[in-house]
Amino acid sequence: MKAIIRFALAACALASPATLLPQRASAQTTLPVADISAALGRTGTALPGDVYRLSFPRSDLHVNIGNVTLAPGFALGGYAAFKMEGSTTLAVGDLVLLENEIAPIMASLENFGFQITALHNHLRNEAPHVMYLHFMGTGDAAKLASELDYALVLTKTPMGQPKPANTAMPWFAAAVQQGLGYPGKAANGVLSISVPRAEAITMQGYAIPPSMGVATAMNFESVGTTRVATTGDFVLVASEVGAVEQSLRTHGFQVTALHHHMLGDEPRLYYMHFWSVQMPDAIAAGLKDALSHVNAQAPR
Repeated sequence: MKAIIRFALAACALASPATLLPQRASAQTTLPVADISAALGRTGTALPGDVYRLSFPRSDLHVNIGNVTLAPGFALGGYAAFKMEGSTTLAVGDLVLLENEIAPIMASLENFGFQITALHNHLRNEAPHVMYLHFMGTGDAAKLASELDYALVLTKTPMGQPKPANTAMPWFAAAVQQGLGYPGKAANGVLSISVPRAEAITMQGYAIPPSMGVATAMNFESVGTTRVATTGDFVLVASEVGAVEQSLRTHGFQVTALHHHMLGDEPRLYYMHFWSVQMPDAIAAGLKDALSHVNAQAPR
């Protein structure tokens, strides 16, 4: 019944004129994480920077690059991150969409007052083709979450509470973490490592902590028993782009995309997405060399 109601509300949103609504104020002072979770039908994770982040992996999709099948948490993981900013809530995120899902979800989000801040590829030569839509909204937290839920029902993104993740470290984790010098977290066979930038970042005057999507992200999954696939994105300022691109290519990585994710960010950030399948030691060495050209925080 809830899905039927959500679909009807989303359809009504699509029928409205596609104009941005004015910023919506909120009297809240503490982020109502329970209300956000109830609206979206799943719990999230409290992260540094007073951020509450929920994931929307596309476990319904079966996407391949060559002979590599992409795990949902490896390269198909959409998310929404919420944070109080004064008396209002800031929501940003990234949704993984099939081509026929793009138009309806863009229209729905825009009619609810969200800004579409980017739409692009992250991968190359994947089948089926997927696109990544980045968004931003401000206002009442529970209302933002409900509106996002209404939009998501227009896609085939699995909703509801996911099964608990298997957090056992995969066989290659030690080699990758030691080679990079940064620790990671494991979920369902995927190792994820996040490396924040050293400077503060804002978007349209709002403080954006690393956990809201402005940290270099590196994901790893097994390809057989000796090799590892990696993808993710480096978060760069303009002066770093050339050196990181050259470093990645020198180490056998493909640069699959270079673009912006946000509007009005300071400093202006560029996101360089990459792909490689190699031995774990080679993967770690290449990423470590590329990171040496980035103003990144040192390991803690």
